[in-house]
Amino acid sequence: MKITISSIALLLLFSLTTYAQSNYSIKGSAVDTAEKKVLPNATIMVLNAKDSILRKFTRVADDGTFIINDLGKGKFIMIMSHPGYADYSEGFTIDESVQLSHDFGKINMILKARLLQDVIIKGTVTAIKIKGDTTEFNAKAYVIQPNDRVEDLIKQFPGIEVDKDGKITAQGKTVEKVLVDGEEFFGDDPTLVTKNIRADMVDKVQLYDKKSDQATFTGIDDGIKTKTLNIKLKEDKKNGYFGKVDAGIGTGGYYQGQGMYNKFTAKQKFSAYTTDGNTGKTGLGFEDSQKYGDSGGLTFDDNGGASFNFSDGDNGLDSFDGRYDGRGIPKATTGGLHYDSKWNKDNETINANYKIGQLDVIGMRNTMTQNNLPTGAINNNTNQNFNNSMFRQKLDLTYLVKFDTTSTLKIAVDGTYRHSKADNDFLTIGRKGPVDNDTLLNRNSRSVTNDGDSHVFNASAFYTKKLKKKGRTLSILFSEAINNDNSKGYLKSEADYYNTHTGGTDSTVFINQLKSSVSTSTAFNSNITYTEPLSKTLSLIFNYGLKFNNGSSDRRSYNQSSPGVYDVLDPTVSNFYKLDQVTNVAGAIINYKGGKHILNFGTKIAGVSFKQEDEYTGDVFERHFINWFPQASYQYRFSQQASFNFYYNGNTSQPSINQIQPVKVNTDPFNVYLGNQDLKPSFRNNVNIYYNNYKVLTNQYMYIGGGYGFVSSQIVNNTTTDAAGKSTIQYINLTGKTPINFNLYTQFGRKIPLADINVGINANINGNTNYSYINSVLNHSNNETYSGGLSINKYVKDKFDFYGSAGPTYTLSSTSLQTGTNNNGGGFHANANLDIYLPLKFKFSSDANYTYTAPTPTFNSDLKRTLLNASISKSFFKSNDLKFTLAGNDLLNQNIGFNRQANANVITQNTYTTIQRYFMFSVTWDFNKMGGPTVNK
Repeated sequence: MKITISSIALLLLFSLTTYAQSNYSIKGSAVDTAEKKVLPNATIMVLNAKDSILRKFTRVADDGTFIINDLGKGKFIMIMSHPGYADYSEGFTIDESVQLSHDFGKINMILKARLLQDVIIKGTVTAIKIKGDTTEFNAKAYVIQPNDRVEDLIKQFPGIEVDKDGKITAQGKTVEKVLVDGEEFFGDDPTLVTKNIRADMVDKVQLYDKKSDQATFTGIDDGIKTKTLNIKLKEDKKNGYFGKVDAGIGTGGYYQGQGMYNKFTAKQKFSAYTTDGNTGKTGLGFEDSQKYGDSGGLTFDDNGGASFNFSDGDNGLDSFDGRYDGRGIPKATTGGLHYDSKWNKDNETINANYKIGQLDVIGMRNTMTQNNLPTGAINNNTNQNFNNSMFRQKLDLTYLVKFDTTSTLKIAVDGTYRHSKADNDFLTIGRKGPVDNDTLLNRNSRSVTNDGDSHVFNASAFYTKKLKKKGRTLSILFSEAINNDNSKGYLKSEADYYNTHTGGTDSTVFINQLKSSVSTSTAFNSNITYTEPLSKTLSLIFNYGLKFNNGSSDRRSYNQSSPGVYDVLDPTVSNFYKLDQVTNVAGAIINYKGGKHILNFGTKIAGVSFKQEDEYTGDVFERHFINWFPQASYQYRFSQQASFNFYYNGNTSQPSINQIQPVKVNTDPFNVYLGNQDLKPSFRNNVNIYYNNYKVLTNQYMYIGGGYGFVSSQIVNNTTTDAAGKSTIQYINLTGKTPINFNLYTQFGRKIPLADINVGINANINGNTNYSYINSVLNHSNNETYSGGLSINKYVKDKFDFYGSAGPTYTLSSTSLQTGTNNNGGGFHANANLDIYLPLKFKFSSDANYTYTAPTPTFNSDLKRTLLNASISKSFFKSNDLKFTLAGNDLLNQNIGFNRQANANVITQNTYTTIQRYFMFSVTWDFNKMGGPTVNK
């Protein structure tokens, strides 16, 4: 054979190439996800990512592993296939600057029979992966435009819908929490993440049912779940800053403004925001007022403990809780700061938030009520003018330290200061029903002002420890809560009572008083939880808690000694109570988890003793009682996305202090409350069942749920109303009758491939049967509401986004006292949202809401209302950083505040001031500088 120089050169070149290729390889293993067995002989193929040409292939060995050597550098696609299983594909890159070898780890193969509910493949990038109970969406598989937000990204995910207000529904359930890299981000408003975080910063979005902290720690499922989205950011997007400034001015004096700044590093996040406007956006900070309690009496929490609040809801006056519910015209200014950081190899973390806000609401409200009595009906008409405000600031801090792999300590503190003002004027006129020719009964004109300060402080320490035996854990919780409230105000009232025969005034009652209220409470809580694995499938959870609650309430009313001088104490509506309370709580729960079954059952027992002393009279009231809290839950998982769930819980409800020994108030002269020290506790049973099924590929979901509850020995109203319309209310135990409530809800939706639209249908039934005594006659009331709807959703990127829903509703409402009078009536509702993406970076948006409420035998007028909003916007620059928007709110000027409801023997209709038509021009500027080397500290 003749050997030439060119042949030698070619041989050397081939040898060098072969040597270079030998440095690159891949490896991994294949298993069945359901049976957890290896899959030998599965085919492994490596393709060029650019042109899909086959580079190398092999088969999986008997032990389930595979390896391919001698690959060249570049971008590739690995495809694994096996008969009866769905193909698995994943892109990867290998070269000297990235990696010399790629380990795929354990690859879970999925049976084709389960493909529709478990996986979807989009192009060469896996759009969705199922990892246990988590559905993970890969942001790379979806198209986004410059300056898109997380909201624009998740709108494209199958099974997820976002309405015009940013509310997220996933697989038929409302998403209650949105995290960023697993961490809380401000906390009270998920839209702060979805409407402000840029979509191009997102790597993956995880959807899952978040377990409770206790279940996450112990590994024992307690059935408490929260639908959660976790936004995982790209590593190179965790270093830099971004934000937004939005300002608008409109007709009729309306305006709005918003600013937000975020600075991220690998270990730290800092954010700041501010809002100001009178368009109904109150910003953050007013959503958690319910945490501090706004109702009186003794109530029990989920742990079987007890807490006490002396207030009857208004401190003897009208108060403002700092929430805007659409009634009145609001003016809100809010702001906040957020900081979180990790250090010491991520073993220590801190999360801090500060919020401040001022909310003012003014307006008018009209309330019409029909009080059905055995002798007829009494109709009341009340006109109210209100001017309320609240200033609030809150600081909270959470510190978490991991001592080692088995123990952690979490310390949390928060403090809140609130200053509220309420100024209300009322005019109420009471008449007998139409049968009695609307005879005038009474008239009350009153003005109420209230000025109050509230201080709240909470602190807790939560220690967890995993013991040597797997599943054996110990956790200890200590917490302290301190509340101080101080308020004062004036009550001026004139109540006239009329003679129904002559029409003249029988009597008049005048009130002109200064009222003050000072209340304090301190609650200490301790709880120990221990879990013990009894077998591989059976576990025991035991807990014990000791709680102390101390408080005082000093409420005084003063009459005038001379004009403008309020110094004469009125003992009939003044009181000074002190309370000492001790609660012992113990419970045990058995947990079974085997295969597709999860079962929990057990009970908690609370022994409560409290002592209340009247400092004015020296009277002492003591009470000792036992509360039972049985519970049971069962879950059967047909697959990762289909399950059946059953829940039962029972709870003892003790009568409140206001029911046993009410605090006297004279704010409303037409309603007087009496105590009943012979009240016994009631017991409520609740059963809830639901089935859900979701299939990713067809975007099909089904949810069927229902609930049933009944109460034994319920505490009900015994109301006596005299001929002048004055009611005296006392609470008694119901015997021989069982109040019930029930609901049934079903929802089905899926994608129609030919039209590429998502459609859904739902039906809902709610009902209750209640009892009360009216003038010593038992009143039996029934209320049932039937509703349904059809929805359509279609999203085409860069073209349009449409969502519409519509459906009827019908209500049956009757009372045994007035069989000829009811509140039966139908209605219809529809709403739609439309976004159209136009050339030259224009965008048209519109949303509409139609409501029809039919007349009823009680209210003979109907209501038709169409709310139509629209806007057109123009974006500028390559990245759409600057946007001009012209928007119109309530274009048809039909936004009339209105609602109706029936409760026992009382039917109520409300109309009120609300935001109506205006036009607004706004400018939005987005700024962003993300990327670069990530800093790790």
